[in-house]
Amino acid sequence: MATEHFDVVIVGAGISGIGAGYHLKTRAPDRSYAIFEGRGAIGGTWDLFRYPGVRSDSDMFTLGYRFKPWTGAKSITDGASILEYLGEAARENGIDRHIRFRHRIVAADWSTLDATWTVTVEHEGRRSQVTCSFLYMCTGYYNYAKGYTPDFAGSDSFAGTIVHPQFWPEALDYAGKRVVVIGSGATAVTLIPELAKSAVHVTMLQRSPSYVVALPSEDAMARVLRRILPARAAYHAIRWRNVGIGLISFNFMRRKPAKAKQRLIGWVRDRLNPGYDVATHFTPSYNPWDQRLCVVPDGDLFDAINAGRAAVVTDRIARFVPEGIALESGDTLAADIVVTATGLDLQLMSDIPLTVDGARVDASQSINYKGMMFSDIPNLALSFGYTNASWTLKADLTAGYVARLLNTMRARGMRQVTPRVTGMIAAEPFLDFSSGYVERGISRFPRQGDKAPWRVHQNYARDMMALRFGSIDEDMEFSNPAPNNRARFAA
Repeated sequence: MATEHFDVVIVGAGISGIGAGYHLKTRAPDRSYAIFEGRGAIGGTWDLFRYPGVRSDSDMFTLGYRFKPWTGAKSITDGASILEYLGEAARENGIDRHIRFRHRIVAADWSTLDATWTVTVEHEGRRSQVTCSFLYMCTGYYNYAKGYTPDFAGSDSFAGTIVHPQFWPEALDYAGKRVVVIGSGATAVTLIPELAKSAVHVTMLQRSPSYVVALPSEDAMARVLRRILPARAAYHAIRWRNVGIGLISFNFMRRKPAKAKQRLIGWVRDRLNPGYDVATHFTPSYNPWDQRLCVVPDGDLFDAINAGRAAVVTDRIARFVPEGIALESGDTLAADIVVTATGLDLQLMSDIPLTVDGARVDASQSINYKGMMFSDIPNLALSFGYTNASWTLKADLTAGYVARLLNTMRARGMRQVTPRVTGMIAAEPFLDFSSGYVERGISRFPRQGDKAPWRVHQNYARDMMALRFGSIDEDMEFSNPAPNNRARFAA
């Protein structure tokens, strides 16, 4: 039986994979493609995460696709609505017909003579192979099979239930229960207001505070623009306004961290009851955007604290005890349920092993090219979104660039394209965040350079100019290896 071949194999059917399918359909419509999804449904993160209150922490006008205007009332919306939106995007554009569910990629091997990736796929316990001319990794950046949970002393002795948000039990009943959420990141501040609606009390136990910003869940200016402009024009106006506000805000906070810190903490103080200990519980030790800001729509976290339904404790865990958590301060937090919102386990391209001409290659030892490709690894791209803005903004630019690259190869009659480092560059970490999950896992990711095109810019406007209109030849080697004719002479 002949091995099935595609021009492009896309790995992952989340936000990035669906967007990649759309760009191939519209910008390179003569290319065949298939999307291999290890899970049984589309959506990626938004299908996996089912914990109470799960929602976006970016506005939907930028987290949504350029090609499919977000029409929902809320700018910051719930996970179920996002999942429905992604399903509509896939169905409306015929992308769903290209998805193969429960097909997990377990290896990928490049042959220069064939200018082809041979991809090993596992489905229902059986392995098979397909080939492709270009491999597009839309796998996200964390391990779907496990989250990160520290080894807490005495956890086996706890009489209650311990859960990780990444694997929330559907039947978990927290009504009338005492809940402790360990962590202070986006997941924790999302969970707590929702749990507090029916739990007897919820405590956020943090080792150190994060920056928390209250934003309206509905965008008043968006409502105005939708009334006075045609739908598509309004959407793009809102989208660009939000991109601009995000860039200005980010740059201000990076240039003036002391002023930004004062302002952010002042906003928290304004939302909490007079006399609340903001210095202890909401004043981080790091500068704004050294870690991602946590968004709470309509200040719901602060409302729960003000109402006495939730509380924040800043302390360290000594050990679990049968009745809850013993703290280093000597206090004990009583709990029926403990939620370990302790972070993600970073993973590069789902840890799929790669070889080039029979030799194992480690992408983490490469230099990242334009935030999407890897030095000396041919015909492969990775979708990786922004850390300071919506993931989809960069995913969209990456998908457009991949289509542009494929079209250039076709026009020039070239079968292979490989980023090559020319000249001297200084290698730096791929991400400059100080978040725990980044520090734990950054060694698994490639490095970036200190100058273009090897620099990873967290700037949508700059990336748009470079990826849509900039040179496609800079430090890029187009080649045309001789076709492999071995099969022709086989006995």
